[in-house]
Amino acid sequence: MNPVYLDHAATTPLHPEVVAVMTKTLTETFGNPSSLHQFGRPAQGMLENARDELAKSIDAKPSELIFTSGGSEGDTMAIIKTAENYQHLGKHLITTQVEHSAVLKSFKYLETQGFDVTYLPVASTGELTVEQVKEALREDTILVSIMRTNNEVGTIFPIPAIGELLKDHQALFHTDAVQSFGLEEIDVNAWQVDLLSTAAHKINGPKGTGFLYIKEGTKITPLIQGGDQENKKRPGTENLANIMGFAKASSLLTPEVKAENQTKYQTYRRLIINTLTDCGVHFEVNGQAPEQSAHVLNIYLPGVQSEMLLMHLDLRGFAVSAGSACTAGNMAPSHVLVAMYGEDSPIVPASIRISFGYGLTEEDVVNFAQTLAETVTRLIK
Repeated sequence: MNPVYLDHAATTPLHPEVVAVMTKTLTETFGNPSSLHQFGRPAQGMLENARDELAKSIDAKPSELIFTSGGSEGDTMAIIKTAENYQHLGKHLITTQVEHSAVLKSFKYLETQGFDVTYLPVASTGELTVEQVKEALREDTILVSIMRTNNEVGTIFPIPAIGELLKDHQALFHTDAVQSFGLEEIDVNAWQVDLLSTAAHKINGPKGTGFLYIKEGTKITPLIQGGDQENKKRPGTENLANIMGFAKASSLLTPEVKAENQTKYQTYRRLIINTLTDCGVHFEVNGQAPEQSAHVLNIYLPGVQSEMLLMHLDLRGFAVSAGSACTAGNMAPSHVLVAMYGEDSPIVPASIRISFGYGLTEEDVVNFAQTLAETVTRLIK
């Protein structure tokens, strides 16, 4: 049996049509988009066409998008540069305890620069409410940064409602949409966000590419120094092949395809849950907020260490993620699960994340579910 990939929340395989577009760009259009000669002009045209395509995907203006190296750069730039540029209005910032590390580390850095950060907790369901944000708001709050979809448990936060709350407040609003872009319809105007970051490699595009939406009128200065590319906000020669691949990957995810994927992923979730139940495996689903993304399923399996289970599944040909992050070879507790259940909870070291995406079949999921049930039963004995 061929190996089965069930870790799409970490990264996704390149779509064949994306590979074709990137290969064609690499071989036929090598010019620098900033060059005015006959090699640069076509590259510039392709770059702006890709920007137009991606801007339409979130109902933004092309001029409001700058290309980045991915979600981490977009998050860092949005948070640090907004804080620096608006600190004359106040130094209070709001985020959550379950954000991506690029967000959390940016706020930790800003704390060393004299900013006051409120880290909102989440419920054991992974839920965050608009009321929590409202209670944390102060007159001197200048930035609120809250992700749309959590990458570990799939909880969806009420970004449109938070945007409505903030519309008459001075605070700018940033959302990390890395885990939601390509899975749901996004309208930055309806969401009322000022900044939104994405990454291509989560939607079957290339690694090392993303975009940051910056609402017109929002002051953002470069994170790095160099030329005047990307409206003088992000220096460096644009990676045209990757950007073209990103635009192609996005164009393949039509509203119809997104809806089909959601239905498919819900079916995969039920298959796994029903199989574990039928096999008598004791388990709990982590993250059961009112709104939940279908593509992530995080499961607590009492009596089983996640690292051990992950290795056994890998030997059987199934790639999933442990409920903790691997840093320098050491398993560190998942900060998301710790925020939900507490540092000493038995759930933290005994959970795995399963995530669905392109190329996965129902047969793959059935085989995985049966193998998971067999492996857990064997390990507990």
